[in-house]
Amino acid sequence: MRVLFAASEAMPLVKTGGLADVVGALPKALADIGIDVTVILPKYGEIPKEIADRTVTLAIMDVQLGWRRQYCGLQEVVADGVRFLLVDNEFYFKRGYLYGYGDEAERFAFFNFAVLEALKHLDTLPDIIHCHDWQTGLIPFLLKTRYSNEPGFRDIRTLFTIHNLQYQGVFSRELLQDLLATGDDAFTRDGLEFYGGASCMKAGLRFADKLSTVSYTYAHEIQGEEYGEKLDGVIRQRSDDLWGILNGIDTEVYDPANDPHVYVPYSDSMADKRKNKTALQRELSLIIDEKTPLIGIVSRLTRQKGFDLIGEVIHEIMKEKVQLVILGTGEPGIEAMLYNAQQQYPGRIVVWYGFNEALARKIYAASDMYLMPSRFEPCGLSQLIALRYRSVPIVRETGGLKDTVEAYNEYAGTGNGFSFGPASAHDLLFTVKRALSFYRNADHWSKIVANGAEKDYGWATSARLYEKLYRELAL
Repeated sequence: MRVLFAASEAMPLVKTGGLADVVGALPKALADIGIDVTVILPKYGEIPKEIADRTVTLAIMDVQLGWRRQYCGLQEVVADGVRFLLVDNEFYFKRGYLYGYGDEAERFAFFNFAVLEALKHLDTLPDIIHCHDWQTGLIPFLLKTRYSNEPGFRDIRTLFTIHNLQYQGVFSRELLQDLLATGDDAFTRDGLEFYGGASCMKAGLRFADKLSTVSYTYAHEIQGEEYGEKLDGVIRQRSDDLWGILNGIDTEVYDPANDPHVYVPYSDSMADKRKNKTALQRELSLIIDEKTPLIGIVSRLTRQKGFDLIGEVIHEIMKEKVQLVILGTGEPGIEAMLYNAQQQYPGRIVVWYGFNEALARKIYAASDMYLMPSRFEPCGLSQLIALRYRSVPIVRETGGLKDTVEAYNEYAGTGNGFSFGPASAHDLLFTVKRALSFYRNADHWSKIVANGAEKDYGWATSARLYEKLYRELAL
């Protein structure tokens, strides 16, 4: 079976978030069970030179985008064992960063057209195009309309995966109509129309043959108004075609026993974990004390991630004998709140603004607990990485957090973390205090850590589910 992944980012080429981790790791897990996966994505200027210099040009073509006729190169490279096809157009993709420009609709409409034009230059067509998030949402629509008469294209099936429903690629109807050169019939309630505008996410939801999202709970949540982002009605209509498949992590990349970024490699040794803690305390000018519980966070600093809840009770949390290390960037108000807290609690709170992969790994390796009180979380990879590094997660029961973190039951000895339901600061504070109370009991804490270490957080199980979904598509 041949599958073409279409995505806007993938490791080890480019990354802004968890999407890149998934698109980079899942193809390797699928290859292990005999599925031939190629990944196609834009050739950004941010791709490492070592990889970009190894690309081989397969084709040069023109892509018609409305009234525009644009150059497009199709290049190939193998990185980390995965075959990548790169859509080359420097005007659209050789910029300072991946997203956030005023012409996003044009950039990714071009990419969607280029993916389908690229098929004409491949030796064999894929059986399935697996599209990821709104940046590829137009592909199923174009395949069933503009490209339906191309030889062999009618046999190609599409899967559209929702990684985060909040980001939808919504633009004006007039703009997308111009870019797609399509008539009014495409912009109806059953088409791309979205509250007077047009949605690329909705295009994927409407026209893909099957849908999936990245956890069982999130698949249920997005069919309701609270989490459905005004698309819950569309998703409910297609509920029979929607699969919830948990993300995994690349356990070779995220391996505390072989991670070059951590201070002291370790597996099950809590003594080595404490050595990582004191090394991080020293590097970040925290008070050096291996007995002080250290809570880590690596995240976007946004309300969605629950930082408003943290802000409401941060002083109460700091009344406990605890340290807090936060890595991330985000909303100015939240950054200011954390800055003030850091000033008020020197040696106990450290905030590093921005992103640093090496420091992130050190935080996972050093922290005793990992705090993730998200208001919603489609899957979340951070809690899985935390568990892999023997850091006990404290999460809100939503999306993939609910599916992967089981609250500790001291009577049964089960559970790998701590969780709370309502998105309230009071419940967050209560749960943090509960976790700290068990941290002070060595027997309970070692049991919680051991429970977390038992499970495999890799892709093998989920890859089998994707294989089952692909085969159902191919029938």
